[in-house]
Amino acid sequence: MDISDAIEMYSQYILVERGLLPSTLNNYKEDLYHFFQFFPDKKTTDDLFATDLKDYFRHQLENELSVSTALRRLSSTKSFYLFLSKEGYIKEDIPDFETVKKPAHLPDCLSSEEVERLLDAPDLDKPDEIRDKAMLETMYSSGLRVSEIINLEIKNVNLNRGVIQVFGKGAKERKVPLGDYAIEYINKYINEVRNKNKNKNSKYLFLSKYGEPLTRQYYFKMIRKYALIAGIDRPISPHILRHSFATHLLENNADLRAVQEMLGHSNIATTQIYTHVSSRRMTSIYDQYMKGNK
Repeated sequence: MDISDAIEMYSQYILVERGLLPSTLNNYKEDLYHFFQFFPDKKTTDDLFATDLKDYFRHQLENELSVSTALRRLSSTKSFYLFLSKEGYIKEDIPDFETVKKPAHLPDCLSSEEVERLLDAPDLDKPDEIRDKAMLETMYSSGLRVSEIINLEIKNVNLNRGVIQVFGKGAKERKVPLGDYAIEYINKYINEVRNKNKNKNSKYLFLSKYGEPLTRQYYFKMIRKYALIAGIDRPISPHILRHSFATHLLENNADLRAVQEMLGHSNIATTQIYTHVSSRRMTSIYDQYMKGNK
């Protein structure tokens, strides 16, 4: 089978049988693109061998690619090989093999004061910034991922009950509560901005001024813009609000399982990393207090 046909068959498997999002499929395809750039002579599935994975991973590290990126690309490619092996196109077993461990990385987090400055940065005299304010409040209130925010459908937002229905990774459904400020500014956005949009019948809640769904790129640019206005002069991404949401909940004694469900984590170990962030931040606050009282 030609490699292009194999990738197409794998793509259908990802979307239909595993129920993953198109954005996830695009990430898999991009990783496979890098793999076949390294192996340009592999034209059919007959050219694929189990040893390819180890050779590719070694090449990635030798070319000073970060361990995190190398492990992600390895995982994507190994998943593709396992699928082809299961379908009978690769005759060898795909073995596990030792790799370097991904370095421990604690997610960055804003302080409560920084979050407040960030959320107050949009100019509410400007229609687009009313929308931006509503999106920022929604992300911090609910811990949504960027993809979940921009794909949020208006039918899945119940402002009377203060609940939104979210379809996250693997099309898994969860219900997440909205805070009072998020409800207030979503209402303000709908009444003052969205209802005047030429595409107000769109299924998506948050729209550009041209009536189109917003993009991930826009959200990244938006949050950096407001971070500068708020005087936050370190690198910042949309995910930092999700990190801050989880950390601040745990600092205020929220139940770990409840935070796991709100974030949509399938494994509680993923959520537990925020307990370390919380502990680190509280230790820093304590140290500052002790210095100030010497």
